[in-house]
Amino acid sequence: MTQTSDAILARMMALHPKIIDLTLDRVWRLLEALDNPQKKLPPVIHLAGTNGKGSTQAMIRAGLEGMGKSVHAYTSPHLARFHERIRLAGELISEAHLTEILDECYAANKGENITYFEITTVAGLLAFARSQADYTLLEVGLGGRLDATNVITPELSVITPVSIDHEQFLGDTLAKIAGEKAGIIKRGVPVVVGPQPEEAMEVIEATAARLGAPVIAYGQHWHVHEEHGRLVFQDENGLLDLPLPALLGAHQIQNAGAALAALRHLGADEAACAAAMKNAEWPARMQRLKTGPLVEAAGEAELWLDGGHNAAAGIALADVLAKLPKRPTHLICGMLNTKDVTGYMAPLAPQVASLTAISIPDEINTLSAEDTEAAAKTVGIEAATAENTQEALEAILAKDPQARILICGSLYLAGHILRENG
Repeated sequence: MTQTSDAILARMMALHPKIIDLTLDRVWRLLEALDNPQKKLPPVIHLAGTNGKGSTQAMIRAGLEGMGKSVHAYTSPHLARFHERIRLAGELISEAHLTEILDECYAANKGENITYFEITTVAGLLAFARSQADYTLLEVGLGGRLDATNVITPELSVITPVSIDHEQFLGDTLAKIAGEKAGIIKRGVPVVVGPQPEEAMEVIEATAARLGAPVIAYGQHWHVHEEHGRLVFQDENGLLDLPLPALLGAHQIQNAGAALAALRHLGADEAACAAAMKNAEWPARMQRLKTGPLVEAAGEAELWLDGGHNAAAGIALADVLAKLPKRPTHLICGMLNTKDVTGYMAPLAPQVASLTAISIPDEINTLSAEDTEAAAKTVGIEAATAENTQEALEAILAKDPQARILICGSLYLAGHILRENG
């Protein structure tokens, strides 16, 4: 029987009793067994942060490609298919290549304890080391200091905004969480820093100072804002007047700023910076669904998808909704039981007409539809439950056939929707 990547990934899930167990020992062991592919990568740009890592990486990639560079990119989690995590010189890894690399890593691991994220990250590094490219973009999975990606010395580090999330793994204060994110800073390697709460910035600056890493910080070394429907960026190299990012939302202005600061450090010209704004694509970040069975079922209604899931994401999403043309907005929401659900929903309350809660299909850590409904009601959102997306869609359309409908609350739900609507 021919092996598939899915079959090997399923076996990899069983190699460790925990999904998350932060340490680098197992990663170093496996890298050593594979002749240290992390030392053979094209120049690396390493990104950490609570919010905006993926969007910032997407813009950096679009800018580098606008310079004519070829770019490897590693992101997580995936939405519809695992292959999304590993992009080789701009193209998603093929099924045959992925299967071969995963199988090699599984064999080299010899049945030892290792988490799914660790072994699949090693597989990504192995694929990158064996393929030609000008740059490698590595997005941290969780935290930074003990993340499986933190086994390289990059050309540039990037830290996007830090906020409270994953407290059970990273600590219960902003300072502790920032300390984990700042763990990607390497001796002498410049670090681009997006806007931060003061408590987080102090930790990041102290870490950089200790390691002699030059800081390229928002508000000090670069500035960005929206003006007359354009994006204005300024650093020591001068002023850029650019199109607004293709990715929607005021928070994307800040992400764009971090991407532009990184690109300018890497020698990008104005045309490449414009490409970063125009050509970046990042699914499930306030993505308008335009084709597929769900869109057909929605008829005259607008259908949107967003995977943000913490309090900062709720604020960003509310801001986007406030700026869209006025139209009654109804949420279909499914969330994980590990998230600050009311923190996510409270900013959305003034912008939405109703919320229909669903459980995330096939997800062990889903919050029940009933608990999601109760959380919505506590922040003043009119709420109900439905068995699934289809039922929720039908209930909303029966009341308001021309609604704006936003499916939101989790990347896992977003992935399910992208597969269902594929």
